[in-house]
Amino acid sequence: MGYIVYFTIARAGTFVNSPYNQRQDAFAKSVVRGSITDRNGNVLAETQVADDGTETRYYPYGSLFSHVIGYSNDELGKTGLESVENFELLTSNAFFIEKIQNEFDGSKNQGDTVVTTLDADLQQAASDALGDYRGAVVVMEADTGKILAMVSKPDFDPNEISANWETLNTDEENSPLLNRATGGSYAPGSVFKIVTTLAYMRQNSNYSDYSYDCTGSITEGDTTIPCAGGNVHGYEDLRSSFANSCNSSFANIGLQLDISGFRDTAEDLLFNSRLPSVLDYTKSSFVLDEDSPASEIMMTAMGQGKTTVSPYHMTLITQAIANGGTLMEPYLVDSVTNYTGTEVRRNVPKSYARLMSSDEASQLKDYMSAVVEEGTGSVLSGRSYTVAGKTGTAEYSSDSSDRTHSWFTGFTNVDNPELVITVITEGSDGSAGGRAVSIAGTILDSYYN
Repeated sequence: MGYIVYFTIARAGTFVNSPYNQRQDAFAKSVVRGSITDRNGNVLAETQVADDGTETRYYPYGSLFSHVIGYSNDELGKTGLESVENFELLTSNAFFIEKIQNEFDGSKNQGDTVVTTLDADLQQAASDALGDYRGAVVVMEADTGKILAMVSKPDFDPNEISANWETLNTDEENSPLLNRATGGSYAPGSVFKIVTTLAYMRQNSNYSDYSYDCTGSITEGDTTIPCAGGNVHGYEDLRSSFANSCNSSFANIGLQLDISGFRDTAEDLLFNSRLPSVLDYTKSSFVLDEDSPASEIMMTAMGQGKTTVSPYHMTLITQAIANGGTLMEPYLVDSVTNYTGTEVRRNVPKSYARLMSSDEASQLKDYMSAVVEEGTGSVLSGRSYTVAGKTGTAEYSSDSSDRTHSWFTGFTNVDNPELVITVITEGSDGSAGGRAVSIAGTILDSYYN
């Protein structure tokens, strides 16, 4: 009896949202699917009803929100928030007298409205900045976990999903149906040095005394790892190694780490673990163990090798750093209202987990500030807002070092962090995060200016 109550009440929304649950059809017979809006009331998805009663799901912004909002299609099913919030959209909390009257008249009730945390202006700025590059952008509030923008390209127009389904579903080269923000699985490149740095700090209480003389490369056995562009960084401490994104220094750090402890740190940051997410996602992978060869350890320490991560996951790690070590549970729905605007329920910020101590977060924040003040992210310095972050370039082909992805992850207003942003572009030119950091700057300029 207890399980029946749990199943029909606590788990009701989950099972109603399942694409295999035909009970959804019963809801649709009596309720016009509700609208989805951004946080400012801009309509992102709505149901248009023709004079003959035919209902058509319409997306006013076309492809702009195609992955995060998704689509609702009678033949193809549902994705994104259209799927996650299906129960709310097919529930009507209209005034009860109105519902009784509609029942007598044989009319449908209007479904509730899902008010998201998304910002249409910021989403547009992110999409424009990403342009025609394949990749993704995620922007969230540092202290709440609200996701303000989530862009993935290539994208698609959900208004034309039926007509273009065969093409979209067979385009393996571009994978336009893939939400790269949450489902992309990438070599992290130098943004992973955040993880390596934290592992070194935890294993060495005197980490501030670290020093390394970079000659432009490091050799261990048969493996030689060069610094990007063959740069010779000279004498470095841990802070300057991080700011300059020195591959040689981080390969050296990797060789000094206890691998079991390194793995523990990665898993503390949710590698090989479930992530807090309302959308489908791909788990990030950290595969080093005590039997891993030195070459693999050096590559992993600098963000190459077999390590993979999604842009969404990197945003979560950066958000925890910005928020003093505590990861706030990310969310996409601010509230649900009935169609007249009366609030039915509201989500509030809540902590998900403490990923690191406040002292560790503060030290990483200082190192990430150095990246912008004097290192590889200096293009973001001198603006009307402050930024701390980490750039990255990740090789994705063993055939050519020119085939790389460009990364940037960081946050704004360093003393009182406001926005967290992660950008990845696929197939970049090999500069140290140059393309991604430039795109991040364009997005942030649009928001602040």
